[in-house]
Amino acid sequence: MIESEKEHKNKRVLSGMRPTGRLHIGHLVGALQNWVKLQNQYECFHFIADWHMLTTDYMDTSELEDNRFQMILDWLACGLDPNRSTLFVQSSIKEHAELHLLLSMITPLGWLERVPSYKEMRENLADKDLNTYGFLGYPLLQSADILMYKADFVPVGEDQVPHVELTREIARRFNFTYGRNRTEAVFPEPQALLTPVPRLPGTDGRKMSKSFGNDIKLSDDPAIVEKKILPMVTDPARKRRQDPGNPDICPVFDYHKAFSTEATQGWAAHGCRTAEIGCIDCKHGLLKHLLPVLEPIAASRRELEAHPEAVREVLDAGNKTARHVAQATMDEVRKAMRL
Repeated sequence: MIESEKEHKNKRVLSGMRPTGRLHIGHLVGALQNWVKLQNQYECFHFIADWHMLTTDYMDTSELEDNRFQMILDWLACGLDPNRSTLFVQSSIKEHAELHLLLSMITPLGWLERVPSYKEMRENLADKDLNTYGFLGYPLLQSADILMYKADFVPVGEDQVPHVELTREIARRFNFTYGRNRTEAVFPEPQALLTPVPRLPGTDGRKMSKSFGNDIKLSDDPAIVEKKILPMVTDPARKRRQDPGNPDICPVFDYHKAFSTEATQGWAAHGCRTAEIGCIDCKHGLLKHLLPVLEPIAASRRELEAHPEAVREVLDAGNKTARHVAQATMDEVRKAMRL
């Protein structure tokens, strides 16, 4: 192993996902493919963020237990290796709640109110009552998650950088307030590990979401994937087969950019602009690349589903590892705060 690889392996990465339903191809290209690569370079901790789910969906927890199980199935099927990544459930590590509480004592209210996604999510989820402390404080819970494992890096898209910066500010405030002689840092300041996050639209052109029924799930069989792809919306200006189109505004071409080879992308873009191919041709070209990516994931998932106890053992082992790290961190925190 070369020196840079050794240095990477000594660095820790932390990331999580909210269990709100079965994962779709947006999660695959936006996070999971990157997580699989990172586990070869860093010490990775990935958690099922079920407490974060409660910040917006606290009114209905009927599917939470199943969603947690479906999420770990998707993670394992996509290539996350429990021998190289620690996979655990947030609510199983009670220390997260304790650190969240202690950090809330030193976090100014204005720091939470200025997080850009706070107002954005309130506007986007106007049909839900989000006038709760839990929703206001969810960025602080994220900070507790990150600092608990003393993560060096947090893989995020540009829109999530403010959350990492908030965590850095909280780490500095804690270290200054409680560090021995105000010089000994308890928490390292994490860095955002910027990653390109392709934004795949749903099959109807809107944001891909389970609630819109416009997602392509990682667990979908090939026939279902094809059934969802073929009626996808395309360039609205291309009403007839002979009309030229604009791939830059076509949701199908967004999928090509995520899954197809450069040669196929070139074929699709040129054929669209010149009307040499129709939209159905373009979609069949996409399926030739998309299905080979999804079929092994779905097959692996079916095999894992047949052995649920083995899957649960993965989480039990991950919870044990995460709890060990969290307990050590909280010992330091309590000592620093003289609790």
